Amino acid sequence: MSRAVEEGGRLEREAARGPATEPDSRGVAVRHWKKAAAAVLLYGAVTFTRFVDTYAGTPEGPKDCDPIDGHEVVVGEADVAAALPAAKALSVALIQRGGTVNDASCLNRTPVAGVVRPDSVEELRAILAFAGSEDLKVTPSGARHSMGGQAFARHGLAIDMRRITDMSVDEERGTLTVGAGATWAQVLRFLHPRGLSVSSMQGVDILTVGGSVSVNAHGTDHRSGSIASTVRSMDVVLADGRLVHVDRTHNRELFRAVVGGYGVFGVIVSVELDLVPNELYDFDQRVITTDQFPDIYERELATDDRVHLAYAHLSTAPGTFMDEAILYTYSTTGLRDAKAPTLSEIGWVPGSRFMLNLSKTGRVGQWLKWAGQKHVLPHFRPCREPRSDALAESEACLISRNQALYTSLTALRNRIPDDTDILQEYFLPRDHAVAFVAAARDVLRDEDLVLVNASIRVVHADDIMLSYAPTDRFAVVLYVNQKTTSEGDERMAAATTRLIDAALARGGTFYFPTSCGTATSNSMRHMPTSMPSLR
Repeated sequence: MSRAVEEGGRLEREAARGPATEPDSRGVAVRHWKKAAAAVLLYGAVTFTRFVDTYAGTPEGPKDCDPIDGHEVVVGEADVAAALPAAKALSVALIQRGGTVNDASCLNRTPVAGVVRPDSVEELRAILAFAGSEDLKVTPSGARHSMGGQAFARHGLAIDMRRITDMSVDEERGTLTVGAGATWAQVLRFLHPRGLSVSSMQGVDILTVGGSVSVNAHGTDHRSGSIASTVRSMDVVLADGRLVHVDRTHNRELFRAVVGGYGVFGVIVSVELDLVPNELYDFDQRVITTDQFPDIYERELATDDRVHLAYAHLSTAPGTFMDEAILYTYSTTGLRDAKAPTLSEIGWVPGSRFMLNLSKTGRVGQWLKWAGQKHVLPHFRPCREPRSDALAESEACLISRNQALYTSLTALRNRIPDDTDILQEYFLPRDHAVAFVAAARDVLRDEDLVLVNASIRVVHADDIMLSYAPTDRFAVVLYVNQKTTSEGDERMAAATTRLIDAALARGGTFYFPTSCGTATSNSMRHMPTSMPSLR
């Protein structure tokens, strides 16, 4: 009886509590989904941060690519032995003994006896005397942006000229005398407070004057064309140590050989350059089709003395690839301003670097980069501002000549692994340039190469020994991305060979320092057979 009462009491208590509850399965599921979503978001945030850091971050130094399979440079006993003479009595201290050097492409690692950096002409002459006594080849260099693999001699002595930077202005002659190791950025900063500018310079200001003259570089001043036309004179040290002054009347043939001579006829130690006023320019840009450029140049640019700088950027977007272009012009206002602000890098470098690198990821990135260049950047260049306001903004429509030329292109440097960018230039008779652009478009598509940037510039006929412009030409400048793999190297070599052939078939020439890959050896058959070696 008592057991029945107890059981009844238990049932009453359970009834009072209500039915037994099952675990809340929906709540558990929601909590699991929240955790999963948080993990995904965290992973996405970390991945995106790394992506942005890789594509927009500033690299710590020059890129050091891993060797391409089959092209590894192994420094063996022979290389060490070749460096031993450099340990003997050299009055100028080596900054590197043995080891290797490379250029801006990071594809041409070369073992050398050593690297030396002279401070003066006297030290340079001592270096050449030493090299002669030890039977060492020497290769002068500046920023090392020649990418053809010809800039260094295996087991040679590399001469870094970047300490020879003295500058002085001759107001009566209207010229600047500058040490060969000075960069164009240093030149512009020196001239800017004096209200002066250079008549012509390379399109990137991190390169040295001596290097630019050695390759006869060109820039965005379509009136002067290449640097050759603006060089008054030079001081050159020959292989035997003699210091020679050359110009167009004294030692004329040596002058013609050294300008655009790639450093093989002598070492340039100073250059006298033409100067122009640092005037204020009115900046403008407009979208054109690529095939309109020759006619616009002849009808508008070549005949308008107000336009001092002009060039076109070609589309990198898939839908308008190299068919569309943006024409940039800088027209003089005739005004000069001694209170012009300090020169500064144009644009937001991390943003520019990110967009350039994003374009390497495929069609969407290429379209976004061109869309930004075409539709977004113009809104950051407000026109018709008061002169003082416009000068305070480097992207404003009113801009000084020096600021327009002050372009380091720091945005081109990146942290992307297994990746490099190759600069190539082709010089076409002006009535064949559009046809070459069409051929280049087909080559780049066939070889599946990413075109990071492309432009058309103007050069004129020059009177130098190794001229790329025996007649007036348009320069087609290509900046192409390459993967540092065997496949990437093969594609670039195949494309380069086809591009050279396309230029030659249309009466054109190519820029020897920007050849690359296995195409370099093929292209040698088009170079003069009398080119000497500086020993």
